[in-house]
Amino acid sequence: MFRLAHLSDPHLGPMPDASFRDLVSKRVIGYVNWHRSRARSMTASWLDLLLDDVKAQAPDHVTVTGDLVNIALDVEISAARHWLDDLGLPDDLTVVPGNHDAYVPGALRRAVHAWGPYMTGDLPLQDGFPFVRRRGNVALVGASSARASGPWFATGRLGSGQSRRLRDHLGRLGEEGAFRVLLIHHPPQSGATSWNKRLTDASRVRAAVKRAGCELVLHGHTHLATRTEIEGPNGPVPVIGVPSASNGPGRKRPAARYNLFSISGEPGNWHCEMEERGLPASAGRDDPAKVGFIARHTLKIPG
Repeated sequence: MFRLAHLSDPHLGPMPDASFRDLVSKRVIGYVNWHRSRARSMTASWLDLLLDDVKAQAPDHVTVTGDLVNIALDVEISAARHWLDDLGLPDDLTVVPGNHDAYVPGALRRAVHAWGPYMTGDLPLQDGFPFVRRRGNVALVGASSARASGPWFATGRLGSGQSRRLRDHLGRLGEEGAFRVLLIHHPPQSGATSWNKRLTDASRVRAAVKRAGCELVLHGHTHLATRTEIEGPNGPVPVIGVPSASNGPGRKRPAARYNLFSISGEPGNWHCEMEERGLPASAGRDDPAKVGFIARHTLKIPG
């Protein structure tokens, strides 16, 4: 049994002070949005409650699928590295970046450098995305859909080179009999988001999975709890989205939540249970007992 925790979109706050020079870019939109909305709904208190529960469940591995920061200031990126260090060791924690981590040109490069130990493959010569981490029978495949985009856009893109490498990794890992978990920020299924927030080459991801196979896809970005599917060579592949890890209850989007997957079995006969844990809509700000079990699902794994 391998237990994998998945959380996403913590949008770590509070927002640090920004200079006029910092805000002469798309960042001004995110800065205003934070102070008008997210500063009230996404707080460290909710995130801390959620992480206390993650640690209490003692999963074998934790994954974070992007949007650690808000407008990708250097001080935010540095603070996110300290947050990751507190959350877990690089061998036990895997991260892929989101669009907020690549908010302006050059930000993604700085984030990858700062968070490198958490988004590096097992093999010494394996550089860049997608990377692969083997943990027993489970293979974590980390892809990057993070790209700097224009004002009022939050699109993502893998590109042809990364998509080709993704297909090759998935194919090789399938031949090795691994349970393959694709980690990506933007959802790859059709119609998952509005046009200005979509994965622009989602068809490439779907084509890679359809040809090479995959057992499970985990994503963030939408701040919603979703269970959908995309086509694989041996049947539909589950695609699971999770709400923001820091969102408070009583808001438009679901309250802070994470998913805990219990994976067992063997090639052709995999078994995966998904447990949703987090804050229900009625949670109180100072009531840690409200963090806990929400629902359990048995996922149908292609085989």
